[in-house]
Formats: sequence, C-alpha cells, structure tokens
Amino acid sequence: MSSWYARPVLSVRDASEALAFYASKLGFGEVWRHEEAGRLRIVQVSRDGCDLILSDQWPDDVGCARLFISLEPSDFEQLISESKGRGVELKSGFWGYELAIIEDPDGNRLWFPKPSSASTNS
Repeated sequence: MSSWYARPVLSVRDASEALAFYASKLGFGEVWRHEEAGRLRIVQVSRDGCDLILSDQWPDDVGCARLFISLEPSDFEQLISESKGRGVELKSGFWGYELAIIEDPDGNRLWFPKPSSASTNS
C-alpha cells in the first residue's frame, strides 16, 4: 500500500526570520535547510507530524497561504496556552465552525478548528 506525504510550501520574505518565528513562537523544529551563497533560502520545520517548508524564493506569493490544521482537544488547549505564553496573537474566525487563527509575520494564516465546535459540524 502506498502513502502520500505532503508538505505545504509557505512563501516568506526572509527564510531566517520565518524560521525564528516558527521555532520560537510556535515550537517547530528545523528538519533541513537549503542555503545559497551563505543565505538561508528554504527550510523545512516540523512539529508533531506537521511539516512545513518555508521559502523566500517567490516574493510575489508571500502571505498567500491558508493552512487548516486539526488538533485533538488536549493539543488545541496546549496550543492556546503556549501561544498566549509566547506572545502569539490568536484571532477568532469562523469557517462553518469556530477557528483559532495564527498569522505569521508574512501574512500566512494557520487555521485551527476548535475541536468541540468542529466535531458537531463535520
């Protein structure tokens, strides 16, 4: 049986700055990187099986990503607590059910459905 492994690519202004945000504010760890002329251009980050690639190669696409990330109730509550403790702004949203939204410094948005509301509408 085959399986697919997907990693979304988020366009960012500066890969080093994006890495700093995702590592320090969201708890992601660096998996691999690509540098050109001593400058970080692409970096893959991961947290609990959620893998993202951050790239500053396409400046016209910066801030266009919308990622939908589902979490178990306890992981959702941990995200809320960690985000507040790290000074990450959480916005409220609605997409058929309640969302917690984190926007990175480049305008990419991570949508986290609130588990109790999402389970009643799925």
